[in-house]
Amino acid sequence: MKQIHAALAISALAACSTAPTLAVPDGLKPAAGESLAMIVAAKGVQIYECRAGEWAFVAPEAELFDASGKQIGRHYAGPHWEAADGSKVVGTVKARAEAPAPGAIPWLLLAAKSDGPEGTFSRMTSVQRVATAGGVAPAGGCAEAGARARVAYSADYYFYSARESAY
Repeated sequence: MKQIHAALAISALAACSTAPTLAVPDGLKPAAGESLAMIVAAKGVQIYECRAGEWAFVAPEAELFDASGKQIGRHYAGPHWEAADGSKVVGTVKARAEAPAPGAIPWLLLAAKSDGPEGTFSRMTSVQRVATAGGVAPAGGCAEAGARARVAYSADYYFYSARESAY
């Protein structure tokens, strides 16, 4: 009986964890000196343009939400993530992995660099795009040069910052 109570207590403690557990490929894990600062949900579109008979990625366009569902910013070309306070980062892809869900855009690890005033996003050093749904280019080629397709997608963005020194 004591073992059951101990197992329940451990389960309850695990459930109180602030960061959900997500199986992320090793190549998409942040550097050892970084820690999770926030998780932001995105809902929007991936924009594609018809170029030489093929769909080419142009930019994302999405709203960003905190855990309570409140809009806290936006995501757009660059790629940029901009908080409501005006702080923003621009990302550079470091690694990518196919999404586990069919028809979903890849998961990414991006290096992040501040590109605006001090605020919510200014100290972020990496961004992971995970838990993606939708967003892939339309199937097949395209005929009308310059035509655009806006494909709905959602994702979770995990923002990482440098760990604070204990000194």
